[in-house]
Amino acid sequence: MAAVQLTGHGGLDKLVYRDDVSVPEPGPGEVLLRVAAAGVNNTDINTRIGWYSKSVSGSTGGATPVGDGDDGGWTGTALVFPLIQGADACGYVVATGAGVERARIGERVLVRTMQQDPSGLPFRTVTLGSEMNGAFAQYMVARSSESYAIQCDWTDAELGSIPCAYSTAENLLHRSSVSAGERVLVTGASGGVGSAVVQLAKRRGATVIAIVGAAKRPALEALGADHVVVRGDDVASVLGKESVDAVIDLVAGPQWPALLEVLRCGGRYATSGAIAGPIVELDMRTLYLKDLMLIGATFQEPVVFQNLVGYIERNEIRPLVHATYPLRDIVRAQTEFLAKNFVGKLVLIPPT
Repeated sequence: MAAVQLTGHGGLDKLVYRDDVSVPEPGPGEVLLRVAAAGVNNTDINTRIGWYSKSVSGSTGGATPVGDGDDGGWTGTALVFPLIQGADACGYVVATGAGVERARIGERVLVRTMQQDPSGLPFRTVTLGSEMNGAFAQYMVARSSESYAIQCDWTDAELGSIPCAYSTAENLLHRSSVSAGERVLVTGASGGVGSAVVQLAKRRGATVIAIVGAAKRPALEALGADHVVVRGDDVASVLGKESVDAVIDLVAGPQWPALLEVLRCGGRYATSGAIAGPIVELDMRTLYLKDLMLIGATFQEPVVFQNLVGYIERNEIRPLVHATYPLRDIVRAQTEFLAKNFVGKLVLIPPT
């Protein structure tokens, strides 16, 4: 089959497109999928360059390695190469392993990105395309229990934009208990996760304030943002202190302290990313005197993905796919992804 193998931590040259990779066989409890579409995500690039290593203190992105790789995976352990990445998987079941009903063959499915670790321990997770081979291939195996059949009129590319970004976004809102009538500030709102947060927060009935570059303001307003703050402006001056109920942050970096200033007393801050840099300055007095809650959101309860499937099947949300690329053009797709001159998602399409 055709697949893109990551041969080690490093630059774009570490992504090798091959058409002679063996088709995997589904084991007990697994299904074999023909991959129809696979979105491009920050985690693909972060994993490739070793950004998850604690040796890294800078921002994400770039085409050169930044980490030493010994703790470059999501779990803080060394990855095994070659690795097939791809955290987003939309595909069709073409074979089943032992213990899985053959009736599943033919189903169109979405595979959950953040999966429960086989140990079953709370808050332990394994990531598709990191601790296991992912969707940058014609075929992949997945646990049957993590492959969700879906009935909708969306294109494969639209569905392929969903699993990683939208489950991350829904998990952030779920873990921070965002509800109708609340004011929610979203950083990095033009990216895959950020634009998903905007849509999903609006679905909950929240008032959404998006932080984006000035050129992307019209796109975010069209997406449903009630207010837009231009990236680089002083957030506290624009919005006022203690003016929002929750902050959903994907950026971190040097502007981070201002995010706590705009939170009301008893407000919630949730994060699943740090594209501007993972090291921030925290005044502990702000945290405890305002009774703030800080939430890291990686582990996902099954209900998060189940709810997401329901939203799709009831047409309560709709993804924003900016462009699609053949799988063999993954370097071009990641190059455009890193340029950040778009709103929404980029999706790779494997050969049929």
